[in-house]
Amino acid sequence: MRRALPVAALLLLATALPAQAQSQATATATARKTATAHPRKLPPRPAYHAADAPTNAPVAYVGGMKPVMDQGRYLHGILDQLEGRYAPGGTDFRWDGEAWYGGDYNRLWLKSEGTLEHGRLHDGDHELLYSRAVSPYWNVQAGVRADIDDGPTRTWGALGVQGLALYQFEFQTTAYVSDRGRFASRIEGSYDFLLTNRLILQPQAEFNLYTKADPARQVGAGLSDVDAGLRLRYEVWRKFAPYVAVSYAGYLTQARRIVHDQQGESGALRLTFGVRSWF
Repeated sequence: MRRALPVAALLLLATALPAQAQSQATATATARKTATAHPRKLPPRPAYHAADAPTNAPVAYVGGMKPVMDQGRYLHGILDQLEGRYAPGGTDFRWDGEAWYGGDYNRLWLKSEGTLEHGRLHDGDHELLYSRAVSPYWNVQAGVRADIDDGPTRTWGALGVQGLALYQFEFQTTAYVSDRGRFASRIEGSYDFLLTNRLILQPQAEFNLYTKADPARQVGAGLSDVDAGLRLRYEVWRKFAPYVAVSYAGYLTQARRIVHDQQGESGALRLTFGVRSWF
């Protein structure tokens, strides 16, 4: 009798355990169906407004630079040509450079060029211009030009455009009106062919046109003169590049006859050595 009691208890326990497990599984499945059929609604999140952000939160700039830099002021200058031009008739020295101060949209430009020819300063052209960016690649410029050298001084008002044309072709054209009622225009262009990262071939040309002749300054009506060159420079470092070139400077049409009558040189092809630099 005593042995029969433990055996009966074990049989009863074995029968109760599966029934309890089945009851728990049924309750869990019922709860899942109820939650799926009737999901619990969460309260809506409050809308975020930029004004709600703390105003005294610290701001970290990458590299110490602010995200917007278009209001900065900078100074930049470049000496495109500082060269000696050699020919059997004599040696000329020429400079052509420009500098600007300002930001991305508004700048003040100073441009200067001229030639020291047979000990005399010739073709001196100096301009002070205000520049306004009208696109990512083009600026409109307006200001004054003064022809100051060994010849008579002339003053002009200037209006033009300068920038990068298709395929990074540097181009500028300017119209001038003088205090004597004369009109003129200048067209300049150049392009850099990168033979290597440091060896660069640059063709360049400049043309000047006038509506009236000015024999005192060796200027003729129409297409008056041209200055062109093919320069091969090597950038020892980016801010210093010596070069060798073949250049031509000469007078055309009516100006050629004026210079010939004054016993001057109407044009010459020259071997040129120079340096290009910027800051």
